[in-house]
Amino acid sequence: MIRQYELVDMMKAYDPDVNEDLVNRAYVFAMKAHGSQKRASGDPYFSHPLEVAGILTEIKMDAPTICTALLHDTVEDTEATLEDIRKLFGVEIEKLVDGVTKLSQIKFQSAQEKQAENFRKLILAMSEDIRVLLVKLADRLHNMRTLQHVKPEKQKRIALETIEIYVPLAERIGVHKIKEEMEDIAFGILNAEARDSITTRLNFLRAEGGEAVVGRILDELRAKLAEAGLRAEVKGREKTRHSIWKKMQRKNIAFEQLSDIMAFRIFVPDVTECYHALGVIHGLYPTVPGRFKDYISLPKPNGYRSLHTTVIGPENHRIEIQIRTPEMHEESELGVAAHWIYKDGTAKHDQTSGKQMRWLRELMDIVDQAQKPEEFLENTKLELFQDQVFCFTPTGDLISLPRGATPVDFAYAVHSELGDKTVGAKVNGRITPLSTALHNGDQVEITTAKNQTPSPQWERFVVTGKAKARIRRFVRQQQRDQYMSLGRGMLQKVFKQEGHDLIDRNITQDICRHFKTENAEDLFTGIGSGHISAREVFYAVHPEERIKDNPPVEPQIALTEKKTHQKGKSAPMPIKGLIPGMALHYARCCHPLPGDRIVGIVTTGKGVTIHTIDCETLESFADTPERWLEVSWEEGEDTPESHVGRLLITISNKPGALASLSTVIGKNGGNITNLKITNRALDFWDMIIDVYVRDNKHLNDIIATLRGTPEISDVSRARSR
Repeated sequence: MIRQYELVDMMKAYDPDVNEDLVNRAYVFAMKAHGSQKRASGDPYFSHPLEVAGILTEIKMDAPTICTALLHDTVEDTEATLEDIRKLFGVEIEKLVDGVTKLSQIKFQSAQEKQAENFRKLILAMSEDIRVLLVKLADRLHNMRTLQHVKPEKQKRIALETIEIYVPLAERIGVHKIKEEMEDIAFGILNAEARDSITTRLNFLRAEGGEAVVGRILDELRAKLAEAGLRAEVKGREKTRHSIWKKMQRKNIAFEQLSDIMAFRIFVPDVTECYHALGVIHGLYPTVPGRFKDYISLPKPNGYRSLHTTVIGPENHRIEIQIRTPEMHEESELGVAAHWIYKDGTAKHDQTSGKQMRWLRELMDIVDQAQKPEEFLENTKLELFQDQVFCFTPTGDLISLPRGATPVDFAYAVHSELGDKTVGAKVNGRITPLSTALHNGDQVEITTAKNQTPSPQWERFVVTGKAKARIRRFVRQQQRDQYMSLGRGMLQKVFKQEGHDLIDRNITQDICRHFKTENAEDLFTGIGSGHISAREVFYAVHPEERIKDNPPVEPQIALTEKKTHQKGKSAPMPIKGLIPGMALHYARCCHPLPGDRIVGIVTTGKGVTIHTIDCETLESFADTPERWLEVSWEEGEDTPESHVGRLLITISNKPGALASLSTVIGKNGGNITNLKITNRALDFWDMIIDVYVRDNKHLNDIIATLRGTPEISDVSRARSR
């Protein structure tokens, strides 16, 4: 465990004017607050905040940040309060500690919702002060280092959260030192077999003389650069195990096919010599096409700068080379922490690199647009997890986007209002579809119209979290308006059927509270979306009508007849889980039958559509779980209507075959309602036949009989067509 004076000495090494008194007071306060608390490893709990502070001294953070590291668990895990922190250490440290503290006092419906809300709080706090994120990353890194002391299922949950959220965040602010260690530990927990396999193969390469090869390559590169008059330092660096595995996955290749496991770095004094060194390397060795990247003229969103190239180098080895200055290297290792400068005994953040925080503003937009915590978390992961492409506006401004981004993503990245009004786009001067994937260097010009609104179809191809969040918000609002109009119409219909008029003043606050809605608009929306029964609202307004209203059960009707309803009365509901009075439809894509496992999808303006649980169409509703209803067939009830079963049949092309087909269906109680021949060949015909049946057992009986008919080659139920 780091001693008090050791921590101060570590800070003095990079900030001689550090506020020792502040750090010492934080050290003592945290040690007393945590007292005899123990970690899962059995170590004193205070060892954790102390190690977090030590990690932050490695990236040269200021005194308030180190104090925050020491105090970050006191509010959450001890009797200390934020008021105590403010009184003893000031408002600045109080805000930092509050930003790192989890939302432990709020009850959440699910672990995912808790995770999302804690992350939302972190985003809001780090938008005010990026040091909150640096403390959080150091906190997570030390927790990862000691993860072996918790249960395996908890290890996997924390490792997954780390690889999905904290590793991308560390990447975005450029703290590669922390990012790579967290990533490696998480990789070992989530895919230990793959990590061990790569480790074994790397060890084998070293044993087979790999280190000697690297040494010879280093010697040749140093000699060639010196001959060109360059003051260059050259180092070799083995790629991380996780980056090797990701490349194997991305390119679908085996370890043996990787030819650039080693990366070589060339350090030169200034930017001019970076390009000079690049010219020397390209002049000596053949380049690998498509492998040159200039991150000096176009830095990554996190501020990373370097030249990357891959060549067939010494001894015909394919090697990756990175060329940078020492300053660029420090920024690549420390990220935003490299921009903290020390003057007059205080640390101030150098705001000259503000462009690299654009992604944080994008996350803030997602916070504003997302309706549910889980949706916010999903869209945030989209924003964090992507490789970048760089595109330009017509005026030359650089816009960085995820790989696979479209002109719609580009428009939203420039400005939310521009995205909403987009009607077309020109890429490099040519009109292109809005779904076109953009590439590095594309110049994009967006065409707008005043009356244009976001199209729900855009969500199918946009890839940025900001665009998805904005489109979903608009669609939700549009859907709400439609549900509200539909709900008012449904309620008016019920009132009219019962001989009353719907008067807005009838919908009182008491009525709204009874149905757990804020106002009449929310009540109408609930009716239109199927969550509230229009008839129940009518009964709440006119309770005396509930006693009088006793609708008789409508008798069964013939299989092929349409239903008729008496005025003001409703037919028996064949589906459990639906509110009486809701409009009900059966999907034509899968033709659900009684006995099938089914699900209901709320459809604007149509009520509920019933699908089979294995219907392929359901994939298109995967992103809108709020529209799904758990339903099932009513057991023990005679269904008041027939159902269509759809069959795919291959039949012999010979006289009498079609007659045999219809005879079999008729004898088994079915009734053909539609027949379509989809393919005519010399020997066989393929056709689709719709048959009225009672349930899935009835249809299966017909299928079994048809399979025993000589003229029929193949028959199956159509699931989605």
